[in-house]
Amino acid sequence: MTRGAPVFAETIQPMFLLFEEAGKFMAGRVISEADSSAQVELDSGKRLKVKAANMLLKFDKPAPAAFVSAAQALSQTVELEMAWEFSPEEEFSFADLARDYFSDKATLEQQAGILFRLFEAPHYFRRAGKGRFRKAPAEVIAQALAAMEKKKQVQLQIEQWVAELSRGECPPAIREQFYRILFRPDKNAPEYKAVVEASRATHTAPLDLLQKVGAIDSPYQFHCRRFLFENFPKGIGFPALDAAPIKDPLPLANVSAFSIDDSATTEIDDALSVHGLGSGQVTMGIHIAAPALALQPGSAIDQIGRARLSTVYMPGFKITMLPDAVVQTYTLLEGRACPAVSLYVTLDEATLEIKSTETRLERVPIAANLRHDQLDAWVTAQWLEDPAFEHANGNRNGLRLAPDRRNQLSFLFRLAKHLKAGREVTRGKPETFNRPDYNFRLVGNNGAEPDGSEQVQISTRQRGAPLDLIVAEAMILANSTWGNWMADLGVPGIYRSQASLAPGVKVRMGTKALPHAGIGVKSYAWSTSPLRRYTDLVNQWQIIACARHGKAAALAAPFKPKDAELFSIISAFDAAYSAYNGYQGAMERFWTLKYLLQNGITEIVASVFKENMVRADDLPLVLPVVGARDLPRGARVRVKLGDIDELTLDLTGTVIERMGVVAAVSGGPDTTEEEDDEVVAGPIAIAVDMGEADVLAGDNSA
Repeated sequence: MTRGAPVFAETIQPMFLLFEEAGKFMAGRVISEADSSAQVELDSGKRLKVKAANMLLKFDKPAPAAFVSAAQALSQTVELEMAWEFSPEEEFSFADLARDYFSDKATLEQQAGILFRLFEAPHYFRRAGKGRFRKAPAEVIAQALAAMEKKKQVQLQIEQWVAELSRGECPPAIREQFYRILFRPDKNAPEYKAVVEASRATHTAPLDLLQKVGAIDSPYQFHCRRFLFENFPKGIGFPALDAAPIKDPLPLANVSAFSIDDSATTEIDDALSVHGLGSGQVTMGIHIAAPALALQPGSAIDQIGRARLSTVYMPGFKITMLPDAVVQTYTLLEGRACPAVSLYVTLDEATLEIKSTETRLERVPIAANLRHDQLDAWVTAQWLEDPAFEHANGNRNGLRLAPDRRNQLSFLFRLAKHLKAGREVTRGKPETFNRPDYNFRLVGNNGAEPDGSEQVQISTRQRGAPLDLIVAEAMILANSTWGNWMADLGVPGIYRSQASLAPGVKVRMGTKALPHAGIGVKSYAWSTSPLRRYTDLVNQWQIIACARHGKAAALAAPFKPKDAELFSIISAFDAAYSAYNGYQGAMERFWTLKYLLQNGITEIVASVFKENMVRADDLPLVLPVVGARDLPRGARVRVKLGDIDELTLDLTGTVIERMGVVAAVSGGPDTTEEEDDEVVAGPIAIAVDMGEADVLAGDNSA
């Protein structure tokens, strides 16, 4: 007998065959046989054609099932280390090794046992085809055994974690990987596998399970850390960077400018000035902070802005786009002459017709940083329009206004109403502000990062208040004027456009100067918030090129026509701005729900705005209700509130009284369908379309 050849039984009838099929060993009765193949019938009755290359052993007894069973039992007695020692360095067959391992008269069951054992141990023996093998190098075996031991230990660790989770305990490793497990899982990670297995074992959803075992410190931390995990994985801190100095010798403007912002605003992007009142020709200055005069595309600070793309706002806190030291270098701070890109608009004082516009790069003296939250009650429409009117208690807040500030604000308010009316003609219908803006104040917070336990106060201010309108119209004028100017000079910019006011037609961003139907302007390029929005910083670079080079600006501007970088910036900004607005909406909903809990509010008055959905009359709250079916849009109802879930931000209600008064449709005729799709469910599916709310509120809102 030739060494290396399998031992075949000599009995012809009945004849059985052990063979390999698709990586599995099978045995059956041979029905017919040719040189290259055989017909085999399995115990199940199924017949297979087996190629000669897959035939391994022929035997006449016992029956196939018993033979395979006996061989499998024998295979478990084979010690792999010993079999490896017995095996030769060159390629060998399983029959050879069986005779070396058992005896030179190894039975067919023993041969099959060796075959099965070698086949299931590729880390010891490499397969060479048709029952032939080659021993693996010792170092490879060592590595394989170490990997197998590691896998075993990982599985033991998973089982331990599953047991702990099932008992209501949270392993530290699970706590550390909490947000990754839920929102960006590596499905091969042991922590993820443990949570999935424990979830199945306890019949509990993963989020509920992790909440029960204490993995979540608080609902506020859950929302905050999830947002940071997804959008700021490296944290919100800044590297140590110094603000670049502005090297250009800028002329000092002969104006006394003032800004109008909320008291919490530190990124003061814009200021206004008025010159020539009473002369018949008035010049209004719109002055925008000019970080683009110092920062260069590709610089370290620019890369930070490019990564963040916008400041993130939330009640009581914000994550700025640029480091505070950089912001304070370029912000339009009271008492100093600040570098600015200024748009001067010359108007007929009587008719308010625009005679000319001019853009200058200069230093602008900032005389005052006015705060609208301190002035709104004082600077009313009546106070601005009637020079003889004085409030009964005088300036009870002790606010300081320059002697000529009232006249300047009165002119700007008249101009703002005029500009708004002109836009409304273009857009084809008036803008209305039936819905108020809501301000959130966390008592004692003072700008520090909240922890979720703060007392929250919610106040309202009507959209379209005089100071809001003044700033809003000035910024719209600047953004549209500069947008048109860049287009005329062939300089690309980042534009916002809206084809029409038809339902479903959304605002889009692009590089073409297209009309914005929602605002009612020929083109619209965000340019007035370069400290807070990266798109505005990009547009400011382009505007500065226009101011310096005029008709040659297209060649000198940092971004050229059809520049792929602009499209990349637009895409990234769209995604980031949507995520940031979604988080702001979620946090406002969180604090609104906290307000309900803190004040023991169990009932609200609300208005129906779509089927089974209502909007609270006095709070920034939208929720689904039972009992509003078939009620018309605008119907007012009293709603009993259900349980509040601060983790999912869920709240439902039940209509307990139909008040019988149909209010005006909330939001007015300019409200889009998208604006009604406010936060209703939990943080997993938060979506808030801010539309142009920040523009209409003054392009200055937090």
